[in-house]
Amino acid sequence: MARDGSVVPADPQAMAVVKKKTQSSRSWILFDASGKGSLLDVDKYAIMHRVQIHARDLRILDPLLSYPSTILGREKAIVLNLEHIKAIITAEEVLLRDPTDDNVVPVVEELQRRLPQVGSGHQQEGDGKEFNVGQHDLEGNEEDESPFEFRALEVALEAICSFLAARTTELEMAAYPALDELTSKISSRNLDRVRKLKSAMTRLTARVQKVRDELEQLLDDDDDMADLYLSRKVASASPVSGSRGGGGAWFAASPTIGSKISRASRASLVTVHDENDVEDLEMLLEAYFMQIDGTLNKLTTLREYIDDTEDYINIQLDNHRNQLIQLELFLSSGTVCLSFFSLVTAIFGMNIPYTWNDNHGYMFKWVSSDISMRQNLLTCAFVNTKM
Repeated sequence: MARDGSVVPADPQAMAVVKKKTQSSRSWILFDASGKGSLLDVDKYAIMHRVQIHARDLRILDPLLSYPSTILGREKAIVLNLEHIKAIITAEEVLLRDPTDDNVVPVVEELQRRLPQVGSGHQQEGDGKEFNVGQHDLEGNEEDESPFEFRALEVALEAICSFLAARTTELEMAAYPALDELTSKISSRNLDRVRKLKSAMTRLTARVQKVRDELEQLLDDDDDMADLYLSRKVASASPVSGSRGGGGAWFAASPTIGSKISRASRASLVTVHDENDVEDLEMLLEAYFMQIDGTLNKLTTLREYIDDTEDYINIQLDNHRNQLIQLELFLSSGTVCLSFFSLVTAIFGMNIPYTWNDNHGYMFKWVSSDISMRQNLLTCAFVNTKM
């Protein structure tokens, strides 16, 4: 949609043109219930008016600001910020930011494939056949159908879990060989390589941990999960229970939601729906919670392997340090012994008359030999003690 309100078809050439624009952060793609996409180039005020959210919620989706992964349930929308996936989900449409991003393109394709309702062709049959369906068949159809917002949410969760799992696999493939190479040969290049991999692992662990914590927080609070049932809110606020005239006019304005409300009203004739029932969403979130928790476990295992490698390297370095200390002590002891020998030699070499030196000149030879022998014995004893 341009500034004048006209809708631009979502084709690859148009998406390439949008990518070249300087204001690419304003580009959105709109998906309806049939999976058809339309490119939008609007400001934040138009988005806020369209989905009826506050500016602080839209600020979470700003790519220029750094916000952690968040899933917020509002009255008429779900604000979704999962790494590069920044979307606003309503009961009948999905607004996805920056559709030309390389990481977002697979999400766009998956939304186009999975958003159309399964078995929608059967819903266009005669109303008489629909109302003549038995109670058992009606309940089975309702159980097989997922709300529009849940299908869009599932695509986003699957995309982010797969993306983080792929990054974890790439990190494992690079880290384990580097750690093994560092274990076999300690060098500056290998140490720097492992340091960079450890930094990347720390950043990736923080990202995975945030997504896991967000899912865990949703699973722990039934009220937060109930806020994500947008179709249920629309069905409960619809004028179906009132006069037929108002309901018909409302359906004409929004045929997509009207068909959903029609199915919900037929299901209410069979059983009363509990608004606090969040079992479907809980099962959906638990599946991706287990997946992201498995990714976090892989990173934890990698961290433990890195810590073990660091401990092994520290032991090796301590061993080499001890060997250097032993060598230093050996050289110091040899230096002291040689200094003592030189001192004796200097004493005998001094030009001082000694009375005992007149007839006993051989004494210098015996003293020198004795000192040399004692020096060799002390050196051998010191080496054997250290070994």
